[in-house]
Amino acid sequence: MALPNQQTVDYPSFKLVIVGDGGTGKTTFVKRHLTGEFEKKYEPTIGVEVHPLDFFTNCGKIRFYCWDTAGQEKFGGLRDGYYIHGQCAIIMFDVTARLTCKNVPTWHRDLCRV
Repeated sequence: MALPNQQTVDYPSFKLVIVGDGGTGKTTFVKRHLTGEFEKKYEPTIGVEVHPLDFFTNCGKIRFYCWDTAGQEKFGGLRDGYYIHGQCAIIMFDVTARLTCKNVPTWHRDLCRV
């Protein structure tokens, strides 16, 4: 499920959609796994960013095409389109912000609907 400008690989790959309220750490999570860095400064994602992320398992190498989506409602107009053909998802929330946890069922419902 590579994008047109991304190479396909000869090992299993999956479209992973990462969703959740703004400021819950979606982009930081992806950056941490890509480069090892931890970004402390918050900059909202606009739209979506897609990053290939490889993992080594006891069954061999796999790739997740991580679709890091905007959590801010004002940037979320095309959100449903990002979910199409998704094979797995991570719903992020902030344990220090109760509202982000209360919104998890809404994110789950949207994912399942699409």
